[in-house]
Amino acid sequence: MSDETAPLKESVGRYGVWSAALRADDPVRAAERAEAVAELERLGFGAVWLGGNTSAQDAAPLIEASESIVVGTSIQSIWEHPASETAARFAELEVARPGRFLLGLGVSHGPRVQGYSRPYSTMVGYLDDLDRAGMRAGHRVLAALGPKMLELSRDRAAGAIPYLVTPEHTAQARERLGAGPLLAPEFKVVLDSDPSRARATARAYLGRYLELPNYTKNFLALGFTDADVTGGGSDRLIDAVFAWGDESTIRARIDAFHDAGADHVALQLVEDDMTALPREGWRRLASLLT
Repeated sequence: MSDETAPLKESVGRYGVWSAALRADDPVRAAERAEAVAELERLGFGAVWLGGNTSAQDAAPLIEASESIVVGTSIQSIWEHPASETAARFAELEVARPGRFLLGLGVSHGPRVQGYSRPYSTMVGYLDDLDRAGMRAGHRVLAALGPKMLELSRDRAAGAIPYLVTPEHTAQARERLGAGPLLAPEFKVVLDSDPSRARATARAYLGRYLELPNYTKNFLALGFTDADVTGGGSDRLIDAVFAWGDESTIRARIDAFHDAGADHVALQLVEDDMTALPREGWRRLASLLT
């Protein structure tokens, strides 16, 4: 897979933006989203990752509105989008704009999926179906946290896009993946240097994820305790999975992921209003990265 992932790593670059607001269904805001992705491209980000359960259909307008930035799903749930339809839609985008769409796949979470069962085996079957439909492994990445899914990302995809992780997880993931596959963790940033205010913003956002066992089990495997993953998250957990502080502190926290083995970091700005496009925040983020 390394022969295929080298150009992919170059395309996505070192930094991307993760945003659920960019995939919003509101047609009134379509022009605003198009302007935003074009600006992110000009700011130097190599990829945008459409947060939440999203699909190629959400990516298409952003690809049309930009010239080179890669648009990825983070993630498309394998329970809600048949593999045959996924492969067909990917083929359409690849013909129109080669190399611009990256399919990020995930198994979602038991509390959110009716009939959730055997997620790993279901993912394997889904990848088999994509293979049969003619979609190459180099055009997909997996939202992998645990060892088995990371190995599947290595063997059956172009790499992994872990969500809600730490540099320590990134180091473990790199060791399991080896040097070739793309490793592109998501990392949350609060552009606020006030400790109480920054942690309050982070905790209000993190709470929803602590209701999902995939994440809490991963935190416990990384050495956090039950006390860390209750009550919205301890300060220790907040400080591990969010960057906040002055610009040099935030830059150092992002650099820690690259030092741990990440090829690319998908940066999610966390603010009080997560429905808005934080365009001024993205500009500040681009400035501190350069």
